Amino acid sequence: MLLLHTMTTIALAVEEETSGFTMREIWEASGPIARGVIVILILMLLWSCYVGIERFIAFHRARKRSMLLAAEVVAHLQQGNVEAAHKLSKDERFKAAYLGSLLRAGLAELELRQDDIGIDNAKRAVEKAIGEELSKGRRGFTILATTGSTAPFVGLFGTVFGVINAFQGMAEAGAGLAAISAGIAEALITTGVGIGVAIIGVWIYNYYNQRLDKVGDELASSEADFFDWATKLVVERQEAAAKAGK
Repeated sequence: MLLLHTMTTIALAVEEETSGFTMREIWEASGPIARGVIVILILMLLWSCYVGIERFIAFHRARKRSMLLAAEVVAHLQQGNVEAAHKLSKDERFKAAYLGSLLRAGLAELELRQDDIGIDNAKRAVEKAIGEELSKGRRGFTILATTGSTAPFVGLFGTVFGVINAFQGMAEAGAGLAAISAGIAEALITTGVGIGVAIIGVWIYNYYNQRLDKVGDELASSEADFFDWATKLVVERQEAAAKAGK
């Protein structure tokens, strides 16, 4: 009997007028606050997508230029030609390369002094350059973090007013499904859009945060290799100078 009663209730509900369930009718039935919430969420989504595309281009270009710079500068480093290596790292082609920032900072100090003091100065300059590069890599992360953390609450804000709209419809037109469907749909769609926007924002944020961690690892490895080379260069030149003095 309970199952029969439930099926009868559902059948009667389906036969009722079902206005308010198309996107156009939901929008027309929504109040100004709910509409504003949906517009804000769409803007947050577009902003997050823009950051994602911009970061993809920036990371791809920086990695490609860094690999090209590494392939070209190795010959100068093997020859101990600090001046030529420094000049190459300042080439306009490698302006976007994160490896270029490291080399420009370190080689500039070694070009001035190729001794222990020069190496110490280069270490400070390289650490500063790496910090600046990682900071540049985080550009736009605040937008993604804000979207991921606040979009569900923005959607819930619209949901509150959607529920209020549903109760108003119930009070004005009775307790039928058609009377409250628009308000309920308004409430649910703002919540759904908010959750969807937050998921996209968090996905993009986590992906590029991982990419930045890899860049940091590559820079740390390049820093170690650079100072191994610089130390050997200084030792060799000090030994050569000592032999020449004898």
